[in-house]
Amino acid sequence: MRASPLLCVCLAAALCSSAVRAEAVEAPFEPGLMRLAEILGSLHFLRNLCGEKGDQWRIEMEKLLESENPDPDRRARFIASFNRGYRSFGSSYSRCTASATEAINRYMKEGEALSRDIASRYGN
Repeated sequence: MRASPLLCVCLAAALCSSAVRAEAVEAPFEPGLMRLAEILGSLHFLRNLCGEKGDQWRIEMEKLLESENPDPDRRARFIASFNRGYRSFGSSYSRCTASATEAINRYMKEGEALSRDIASRYGN
């Protein structure tokens, strides 16, 4: 029995689309990494607002990018997450307040917990 050309085309299309979907599946740790990038952006803004001068948190973001070595689309998502974190506080705070200090403390704890969790679950 010979397969019809239409059946062959449909089968080829189905195989190609499933391969594309397989590549597009996000790794289970991806949301955590994007959240970590957002936290780094927030800390970069808040820590500088509250007296810490320097680029420590931006440098940490660069280290994250270096270790992940993402493709251009994923790199853009990391950067967008970092910038979202930075901008989210830029519109709320123009000076260091008790609330800003509390946000720093919470983000430091969340970032540490995320880093530890991702490393213990998915690290080599």
